[in-house]
Amino acid sequence: MRVKEMRELSAEEIKAKIADTHKEIVQLRFELATRKLQNTAGIANARKRLARLLTIEKERELGLKR
Repeated sequence: MRVKEMRELSAEEIKAKIADTHKEIVQLRFELATRKLQNTAGIANARKRLARLLTIEKERELGLKR
């Protein structure tokens, strides 16, 4: 999902995506620990997606426009 698409989401949708991404990161870390993870870049991608979502959420709290 691109940043432009993320910015079009409602506040509730962003919170749901944040929760889903947290769960995904935990799952990926578990798979890494049990040596079942094939693509280790997935962890970095999920963390970046989480950071983007949290940034958009914070911008909305502060009333910043982008």
